[in-house]
Amino acid sequence: MSAFTSDQGPPSSGPMSDRPPPSLPPPPPPEPPVLSVYGNRILAFLEHLGDVSLLTTRTIRALPRRPLEISSTIYQMESLGVRSVGIVTVTSLFIGMVMTIQFAFGLQRFGGLEYIPRVVVLSFARELAPTLTAIIVGGRIGSGMAAEVGAMNVTEQVDAIRALGAEPAKKLVLPRVLAAILIMPILSVYALALGTIGAIFICRVQFGISASFFMNSSLESTGMGDFLSGMLKTPIFGFIIAMVGCHFGLKTTGGTEGVGTSTTRTVVVVSISLLVADFLLTKVLMAIFSTP
Repeated sequence: MSAFTSDQGPPSSGPMSDRPPPSLPPPPPPEPPVLSVYGNRILAFLEHLGDVSLLTTRTIRALPRRPLEISSTIYQMESLGVRSVGIVTVTSLFIGMVMTIQFAFGLQRFGGLEYIPRVVVLSFARELAPTLTAIIVGGRIGSGMAAEVGAMNVTEQVDAIRALGAEPAKKLVLPRVLAAILIMPILSVYALALGTIGAIFICRVQFGISASFFMNSSLESTGMGDFLSGMLKTPIFGFIIAMVGCHFGLKTTGGTEGVGTSTTRTVVVVSISLLVADFLLTKVLMAIFSTP
């Protein structure tokens, strides 16, 4: 009787080739073509443009329908206009001071300090007061509209308005659009006045130009056409701000994260839209108010 001993362990259950291969991560998805990416962006832009056009049409059609939403419009004017006075005050004063210093730095080289009032007031009347006010205030009130309407949309309050037989364009959009159209000219005139006051202060304190000379010189070079060419832009700016804010608010989905995304998009789109509209309106108004 023989005994068999072995230092080796138990035999393997099978050859190495029968074992499953180790799991590997899946390959990354292929990058989409460049034309496809930009094509999708163009389609998304056209979709947003069509939605804004439809919302504008519904809002205009809801204008003569009763009730006229006067109380809601007044409340929105207080919310959008009165609460924006502080930021307009600080911005206009310091922009007037800064522009005076910058123009004086350039004109002083050529001995033209007496032209500071004309350049500053003309720049404020035609461009700085309406456009900068619209951009600064538009970012505030446009994002506020998007956040407010977006929160109502994600909590299904907009659907409740439709279920009750009302039109969201009349209940939510129309008061905000009317309020923005009415307050933007007032805020722009206020910004023009404060910017002029800031310029007068710097001219008197730093450059020895009296307030009476400043006003007489600025009024000689600034006419009613210059004032109107700036102020006529402001109702259109208010309309753009309100429509963009309400559009992104009504398109909000995804809870609080979606509200934040809509607010960010509103600020970006409002700023770009105002600059594009300012260029087009400036070309049109200069053709109208140009003097031979």
